[in-house]
Amino acid sequence: MKRRTLLISILLVQAICAIFFVSDIALTVIGIRLQPISWQTREFLEIGASLGLILGLVLGAMALRQSHRRADALEDRLRIASGAFHELIEDRFTSWQLTAAEHDVAMFLLKGLSIQEIAGLRATSEGTVKAQSNAIYRKAGVSGRPQLLSLFIDDLMGDELTPVAEKPAERAGRAA
Repeated sequence: MKRRTLLISILLVQAICAIFFVSDIALTVIGIRLQPISWQTREFLEIGASLGLILGLVLGAMALRQSHRRADALEDRLRIASGAFHELIEDRFTSWQLTAAEHDVAMFLLKGLSIQEIAGLRATSEGTVKAQSNAIYRKAGVSGRPQLLSLFIDDLMGDELTPVAEKPAERAGRAA
């Protein structure tokens, strides 16, 4: 919220200063003269407006730099998470002792490809892919693709949802 307020303030200051300069020029071009003000007052107004534009430029640059830093940090975190997910997948596949073909099929299953698409990509029959899929599910201890995917999602989420849902041991302890 603080960041948003800063950006709105920057835009407001720049808009007011820009309106001052543009309206002065526009009124002069159109030929509308306002009540003259002393040259000293006019100079102070122009200096103030110029300083406002410079301040807006500096604050805008700072906000842009901060935004780039934040985006870079988020990209780094995403790269780390992506690498961690890939490592998690490889560790699971190794522990399940998947063959090279099953490994490929499992990756395609996790990516959401259909049996037909996997068979086409691997240049095998759909029956072979189904047999490999069943072998993967058996080795992983799941009954299908949704459960296979949920194994990895659960690992990524960790125990974040555990406090929300009551654990069976807690229910048993309360009942006693």
